[in-house]
Amino acid sequence: MSKLTILANIVAKADKVDLVKTELLKLIDLTRVEEGCLEYNLHQDNENPAHFMFFENWQSRELWQHHMNADYMAAYGTAVDGAIESWTLNEMSHIA
Repeated sequence: MSKLTILANIVAKADKVDLVKTELLKLIDLTRVEEGCLEYNLHQDNENPAHFMFFENWQSRELWQHHMNADYMAAYGTAVDGAIESWTLNEMSHIA
């Protein structure tokens, strides 16, 4: 399988934007040093500051799954419990 691209869209509750942003920023340095992480970039929507998006590239799905099971990802989930309006994740393959 070719590299895996992940698009993760996170929408914070209106009164929890700063909390969610702070917790998302904590993930950056920890993730970028993980085996298999090729790219891990966080974006914030210019029109809707509650909407965040990670654009990620991984060497393989297995290495990405290892990332998703990391202790610090569980800690993130606990920290933002009740602060997220919606969350979607797309696993994508590069085709051209």
